[in-house]
Amino acid sequence: MAHDPPERLPTLRFRRPAEAPPPRVGRPPSDADRSGPPAEGAGWYPPAPDEDPRPRRPWRSRPVDERPPAPEQQPRSSWRRDRTDRRRRGVLRSLGRLLAVVFVVQALVMVALRWVDPPTTAFMAANPAGSIQQSVPVEHVSRNFLAAVIAHEDAPLPYRSGAFEWDSLFARAQAHLRGEDDPSGSTIPQQVAKNLFLNQELSAWRKAVEAGLAAELALVVEDRRMLELYVNHAQFGPTLYGVCAASWYYFDTPPDTLYPEQAIQLAGLLPSPGHVRRAPGGGLDFQVEDGLGWLSRSHVLNAQARLPRHLDQLGFQPVEDVGITGLAADEPDSGDDCSERPQEVADLIAAEGTA
Repeated sequence: MAHDPPERLPTLRFRRPAEAPPPRVGRPPSDADRSGPPAEGAGWYPPAPDEDPRPRRPWRSRPVDERPPAPEQQPRSSWRRDRTDRRRRGVLRSLGRLLAVVFVVQALVMVALRWVDPPTTAFMAANPAGSIQQSVPVEHVSRNFLAAVIAHEDAPLPYRSGAFEWDSLFARAQAHLRGEDDPSGSTIPQQVAKNLFLNQELSAWRKAVEAGLAAELALVVEDRRMLELYVNHAQFGPTLYGVCAASWYYFDTPPDTLYPEQAIQLAGLLPSPGHVRRAPGGGLDFQVEDGLGWLSRSHVLNAQARLPRHLDQLGFQPVEDVGITGLAADEPDSGDDCSERPQEVADLIAAEGTA
């Protein structure tokens, strides 16, 4: 079948309509106007409603000078300073929380000491040779010993309000700063605070902490309980703590039957208890290996020279003034009256061979 060349294929031609005038916008046509077809090119169209009656604003880019200014960048040094300040505030907040926790725990411990005998103390825990201690109610302790302890360590205890006298504390601080001897020594509340919570360091800082703890302790613990804590946790030998262990170790007797001379010797050991041992058969022996037995012996001799006169003049009145009445021998037996020698004390005497 023959084909015509492409250029000769019949093409469909469209006649371009003549340009019509723009439609009229006005009133709608009347019926008369609609009687016949509209003239060619004279059609009418209703106006197209605007999609948005608000006037359109042509888009244009905002000039550079009308754009909002960029935030001013802080210098690097200021940024570092702000970060350091935030870190410092965080450290201070953490330190404040820690101090608050320590204060609350310390307050709870102080209040608990009114009834609870601590199983150990800072002094006992720091002793590398160990410790032997057994608590006994203060009512089961010889009044001879209690009166000797008050007269030797803190005679104003029953009559003082608080842990110490401020004038005496300032005088001790000034003497310490001048390198002089302590004019009065620590009170019993101060020694209790030291024995329970601190160590043997002789620094001004430790003395200040000791005074603060003693003041808090005196607020919540009465004098009778203060004396009980003291005689049960004071040191009486290289490893001996408390009158229960000391009375059995040195004199083979319970604490409620100590004679005046025995009570005075034990009270004399309190300032320097680390340089003494049991003598064969009982008693105090100052011939010790460290060669410092003379120090403990000097304190015992001082007590033997001073205390009998105080005991003769005042008797047991200071003991009664702290709230302990009657005699130890009149107290009924109890399971914690230290009426039997503690096994640890018996083992120590056997190891030393001084039975």
